[in-house]
Amino acid sequence: MMTTPLSIRFDAALLHRLRRGAAARGATPSGWAQRLVDEGLRAQEFPGIVFRDGASGRRAALAAGPDVWEIVAALRDADRRGDSALEVVAVDFGLPVGRARVALAYYGAHAEEIDGEIAENERAADEALRSWESQQRLLA
Repeated sequence: MMTTPLSIRFDAALLHRLRRGAAARGATPSGWAQRLVDEGLRAQEFPGIVFRDGASGRRAALAAGPDVWEIVAALRDADRRGDSALEVVAVDFGLPVGRARVALAYYGAHAEEIDGEIAENERAADEALRSWESQQRLLA
């Protein structure tokens, strides 16, 4: 991705927090600021979307709810299609259908990102299963 410079002046305390947050994530202040601005714009575009740090990295999620990739994966696995699938998945996650629609809308705009998170989760699950199976063979 090509970047274009932009000069921004930060309050000293805010700049200190930005540098501290970047250092904690092994990022540059510029890179971390760009990430936060991007996430802030996405959160405005898709009200109800938040971003969380976790073992799998930083990812989009519903506020006080599951990650977007979890909703999308459940929709893919649903036996139903269309609004019926969305309703079933919303019930399964204990969400109003409108909140599940926010996750779906976010997916529509950022499908490659979410597809990558689903693929990574599937890879990690397969690896964990192989490890468990190896342990069980040893114990048998």
